[in-house]
Amino acid sequence: MTNNVYMNVEPAVLKAWLHDGGEIALLDVREHGRFGEAHLFYAANTPYSRLEFEVRRLVPRMSARVVVYGEDSEDAAKAARALAALGYSDVHVLEGGVTAWKEQGYALFAGVNLPSKTFGELAEHEYHTPAMSAAELKRRIGAGENLVVLDGRPYAEYQKMSIPTAICCPNGELALHVQDLAPDESTTIVVNCAGRTRSIIGAQTLINLGVKNPVYALENGTQGWFLNDYALDAGQTRRHAASASGEGLAKARERASELARRLGVQTIDAEACRRMCADAARTTYLFDVRTPEEYRAGTYAGALHAPGGQLIQATDQYAATRGARLVLIDSEGVRAPTVAGWLLQLGWDVYVLDTGGAELNAPPAAAAPLASGLPKIDAAKLRELRDQGALLIDVRPSMDYRKQHIEGARWSIRELASALDVGDCRHVVLLTDDERVAELYAKDLRVPQGATLSIAAGDAASWKAAGLPLVATPDTPSDAECIDFLFFVHDRHSGNKAAAMKYLEWETNLVNQIDDRERASYRFLSH
Repeated sequence: MTNNVYMNVEPAVLKAWLHDGGEIALLDVREHGRFGEAHLFYAANTPYSRLEFEVRRLVPRMSARVVVYGEDSEDAAKAARALAALGYSDVHVLEGGVTAWKEQGYALFAGVNLPSKTFGELAEHEYHTPAMSAAELKRRIGAGENLVVLDGRPYAEYQKMSIPTAICCPNGELALHVQDLAPDESTTIVVNCAGRTRSIIGAQTLINLGVKNPVYALENGTQGWFLNDYALDAGQTRRHAASASGEGLAKARERASELARRLGVQTIDAEACRRMCADAARTTYLFDVRTPEEYRAGTYAGALHAPGGQLIQATDQYAATRGARLVLIDSEGVRAPTVAGWLLQLGWDVYVLDTGGAELNAPPAAAAPLASGLPKIDAAKLRELRDQGALLIDVRPSMDYRKQHIEGARWSIRELASALDVGDCRHVVLLTDDERVAELYAKDLRVPQGATLSIAAGDAASWKAAGLPLVATPDTPSDAECIDFLFFVHDRHSGNKAAAMKYLEWETNLVNQIDDRERASYRFLSH
């Protein structure tokens, strides 16, 4: 035992724990850039800069087994102590961090959402999901053939870039809206995303539901289109209707009910759900899988929002405790069972809540605030302190700082706070677009005795409006210093063909990197 709040765990023991069937939350507490370069397969990224307010959502049961890690043991120890201070009672630190893990011969993975993306590649092999090349799709669109292109990503992603003619219908909505979007069974349906996973899962969802139309996944998504030098649209607003038609809903329920029966999706009532949520020995996540608009209008009491398509695509961003139960909610009995069918195959213990016809009218879950002890100042006071020589520390994301920040402000992040030399400065101001991030940063910042420390919340636009001088520094901080940004993922969308090809190679190679125990965690059920 290293102290009275956490235990060290050796790599071999952790590897065994990850496959012993018990609940475990494996948290990579490094910033997103470092996480995406090399991390453990089942890790959920919970950056130290956001740890205390992200972990409550990702690991809701305080007595769950938790393992944190970083580059080595020392940086993870800070996170372990923070978790213990919150009340987590079974906290462990991976001894030696990712360095020791690799030295013991265990694999590290680049990228994000590894379990879900690997599942997508395996699903394509398992189901032999039909694919259509970008060249063939372009030919068919140009020829005016009877087809519809459905973009399976969230609306915000769709608006950044999309295939010409594509309609936004996120994967979690496909089961509910496909009948209205393609009522003619002779219409060819092509599902796309930015890369591969959601194209495959979206297309296979329709096939598994028994849709009669010819259905294809667009090979390599918008990246495949871009690599063929075809122009992508931007800012499009085509999307599925807010609700399904009567005929569309009836057909969707029929298909979803049959799929759930075939896959063995279990439905529970409200009393069983209450018992699950009250079980102190087991974690239960309660997710509303409908659209953001529906969730904001009212939900089931205690439910968090997890759009169905994204819950499949990025389960680790919603539920960090492996081995936990997931209870899914919708308002029509189509989306929840369809999503549950995929999560079962991803290896989760999943249930669908039958609300008994009750209206979903509870307010959305509010984020738990952090206790605040720092004074907040407005733009006028910020300007005054800056003129007096105050040290301004910008704790916003590094890319936002590069784009525009107050002249003279220094960029920093919580991981670097304890090493930051503030000299004999009498006033220190933390600049932020999220007060919670600044509050956590302040916990690790050392300021001289008698100096004042305050928070100025805002963004470049508000500071400019207040008359503060702004500058851009495209190369500062340096790429190496931008530990919160994963260039590997983002460069593929910025006109970098090499990055796009590298990303697609990474996706397709995932199935060759996992070991037998990781592969065995998946269970394909429907053919």
